[in-house]
Formats: sequence, C-alpha cells, structure tokens
Amino acid sequence: MSGMRTILTSLALVGSFGAGYGMWAIIVPGEEKKRELLKNLPESNPARMEESRRRNALMLQVLKDAAETQDNIARGYGGKK
Repeated sequence: MSGMRTILTSLALVGSFGAGYGMWAIIVPGEEKKRELLKNLPESNPARMEESRRRNALMLQVLKDAAETQDNIARGYGGKK
C-alpha cells in the first residue's frame, strides 16, 4: 500500500509540473509577437521618447524646487501668508 501511495504521489507531482509547463508554453508569446511588442514600445518612437524626456525633466525640476523651499507646496503655490 505504501508503494502504491509513493507511485501515485510521484505521478501527481510529475503531472502538476507537466501542466505548469504546458500553461507556460501557451502563455509565452512567440518570436513574431515579441518583435511586434518591441516595435510598439515608446522607446522606439523618437517623438514619444522626447516627450517622455521633457516630462521627466519638468517633474525633476518641480521636485528640486519643492526640496529647496520651506513652503508647503501641497497647499498650492500661494506661499506663506
């Protein structure tokens, strides 16, 4: 009985690994799909990349200004009264 239980447990373990690999193989995109995804990334479009750089520069400037001031900028740019 113990031998049968060991065999069934081993088969269940191998079966679960097989099912996991099968699901992984189905979900992973193929080479053609990967190339299409890479082509549509923002980094591949120079205009979008430049827009992203400008936005990041503006955000860094805002953070720098906030770090240099004693005002509570969360309440607006009115300053202390």
